[in-house]
Amino acid sequence: MRPIFEYLDYRDLLKDAFEERKEEDPGFCYRVMAEALGLHTSNVFRILNKETHLPARCQSRAVEFLGLTERRSKYFLLLVGYARERSGKARQEMLEKAMAMRDLNRMDLGAKELVYFRDWWIAAVRGVLEVVEGRTHPAEIAALLNPRISEEQVTAALELLLELGLVKKGSSGRLLVGEPHLGISQGQEKIQAVRQYQRQTLQLASEALERFPPEIRDVTTMSMAVDEAVFTQVRETLRECRLQIQRNSDGAKKPDRVMQLVMAYFPLTNTEKAS
Repeated sequence: MRPIFEYLDYRDLLKDAFEERKEEDPGFCYRVMAEALGLHTSNVFRILNKETHLPARCQSRAVEFLGLTERRSKYFLLLVGYARERSGKARQEMLEKAMAMRDLNRMDLGAKELVYFRDWWIAAVRGVLEVVEGRTHPAEIAALLNPRISEEQVTAALELLLELGLVKKGSSGRLLVGEPHLGISQGQEKIQAVRQYQRQTLQLASEALERFPPEIRDVTTMSMAVDEAVFTQVRETLRECRLQIQRNSDGAKKPDRVMQLVMAYFPLTNTEKAS
């Protein structure tokens, strides 16, 4: 199945879910799906063929059937409301809310781009370019970074960013940052590269406690006892928070600093999954 945020009609999602279950289990049929949704078998057929809509009383059961977490369930229910609503204005409002919940567009880094994660300052230099409006003076960029790096390291980072296509040279000679959000697909080599970068940024976060006064940083820790349901809810909340922060950063009209956000949510006790 495609990621849920690629769907605009909830019935396409239900149909794909049905076909996936059918492929995994040849015994899965309209009757089994109808029982899961609390519907008559004929109604399931009509819904999947877009002849009618999912009744309101069955929406929570559809969320459970699809195994949707909090943000995805909200998106699904918005799609149901969007499809059922007749008022043009209300439909538009629901569609806008659904679009706001979608994942951000990201440039997927391939194997050759993994060197981007080699040193923490490569990403930092990319961010500083937005602060200095694309000027490529190594001394200026090096002086802005804290902890400071050498001009040679700045030069090497700029060359690498150009080589990878993560920045482009404009007509004025200044460098332009392309797609602001980066991501990686699965793969052990990619995972290891990201983990190396994460270790570096976690170390920077630790050192920031002494390097910067509280007025220009924010460090908070919490310890909590949770069950599996709350554990999952917190992870989903953190995901939503990251997406909102990314959208907020996209709205910066004239950046004047580069910030690093490190969110760590991890066990302090042994669990079955950890073992």
